[in-house]
Amino acid sequence: MSLDRPVSRRLLSDEVFERLRDSIVRGELVPGEKVKDGDLAERLGLSRTPVREALARLADIGLVEAKPGVYTRITTLNRRDVEKTLAVLRSLDQLAIETAVPVMTEQDFDRMREANRDFERAVADNDTTAALAADDRFHAVPIEAADNPVLSRIVEQLHPQIHRILYRKFSTLLGGRNTIEHHDELITVCAGGDARAAAELSGHHWSELGGHIRELFDTNQFAEAATG
Repeated sequence: MSLDRPVSRRLLSDEVFERLRDSIVRGELVPGEKVKDGDLAERLGLSRTPVREALARLADIGLVEAKPGVYTRITTLNRRDVEKTLAVLRSLDQLAIETAVPVMTEQDFDRMREANRDFERAVADNDTTAALAADDRFHAVPIEAADNPVLSRIVEQLHPQIHRILYRKFSTLLGGRNTIEHHDELITVCAGGDARAAAELSGHHWSELGGHIRELFDTNQFAEAATG
């Protein structure tokens, strides 16, 4: 959804937040870029108030940083912060799966299979946006089944920080057959009812992702984004 499309008045604050968040994830607003609420408000066709509210929320989840009276800017891609975020997401995903597996139904597994088919099609089409949306739907199934609102809320807050990297380097990080096959394997283990094995498998996948991201930092493939 383009940042420049006018925002409807319904659920204004939430929509502005989502529009800015997605623009940061896609790189339309680049790491290190300084932003002004007045300029953003003009682009969105709004007053400054909902934009200021959205920027404050974005700061709360680590996508924006501000020094009052000096600057507001998009946070850079910081290796240390990314690694810490990945560690938390890995633990939360394992908790969700271990909690969910005993109560998951065949309908849940069908939803995961459908999401993985959508993911595979998006990969074949080189459609990063659709692929990440399908991957989110896949992982959302056990998170929803776990029925833990606190866990769900924290995951939702942290995902955009990793999505910035996945969007930028999707083909390197998630674009291969290995992710599709991992999804299939995870469904099989979950459907077999072994909650501990499913959680360990998910943790292994997160560890692999973390290793790939570290390699990208090691080879300075985020250097341009980090300098804005």
